[in-house]
Amino acid sequence: MSGPVSGRFWLVGAGNMGGAMLERWLAGGVLSPDQLLVIDPGAQDLPPGVRRVDTAPADETPDVLLLAIKPQLLDTVAPSLSHCRPPLLVSILAGVEANTIAARIPASTIVRAMPNLPVSLGQGVVALHGDAADTTARATAEALMAPLGLVEWLDDEALFHAVTALSGSGPGFVYRFIAALAEGGAALGLPADQAQRFAVATVEGAAALARASGTAPDALADRVASPGGTTRAGLDVLDAGDAMRRLVAATLTAAARRSEELADVARR
Repeated sequence: MSGPVSGRFWLVGAGNMGGAMLERWLAGGVLSPDQLLVIDPGAQDLPPGVRRVDTAPADETPDVLLLAIKPQLLDTVAPSLSHCRPPLLVSILAGVEANTIAARIPASTIVRAMPNLPVSLGQGVVALHGDAADTTARATAEALMAPLGLVEWLDDEALFHAVTALSGSGPGFVYRFIAALAEGGAALGLPADQAQRFAVATVEGAAALARASGTAPDALADRVASPGGTTRAGLDVLDAGDAMRRLVAATLTAAARRSEELADVARR
């Protein structure tokens, strides 16, 4: 039995992100367990029927190889994969460029992908790029990522630093904002657990409305904020001296800079 993505599929690394993607692929019928081989000595509680090994089989070659390890482990793992030469290699390694991967693991086509953690719910963001990606490779990469959320191609690989900062790291920044909302509500007298439920539901609903309305977020904010009202009083604090915009810009810049540093280390 085979899913929409055919052939032998190797997943190298089944941690938080790799494991979340694996669950979505199986649930969506994109891959079937008999196609899959997970290469990860620490992987536990894999879905039924999925085979796991500690290191890559020396006498096998996959049709698709997906790297989902930590970037720092590339040089440790790559020697055991250098014989593979798969038709398609997909990498989700943050900050590691395609040329860096190609120098260690030859493949006919390399596609870089940057997913974020909400892919576990099918509500993530996945950016893709492949300089030499042919039609078949692009279709395979898109079929893999489609069940994970919003999928878009980048024209320039250098834009991955910005994507890493915005959508890759973005959930972490949003969680900090949710925590701040909840803490602010609790400081005003709400029970802490109730304040957290309200904060999560508020962000969830606001994001859903932003997606559905097609209206720019700034315009939505102004629509909520009637003159002299409570929302306007709060927005005046956030907008003073562009405080929030400057803070977010500095946050994304720091994350993008770290992505660039990881790329520089990986090149060596």
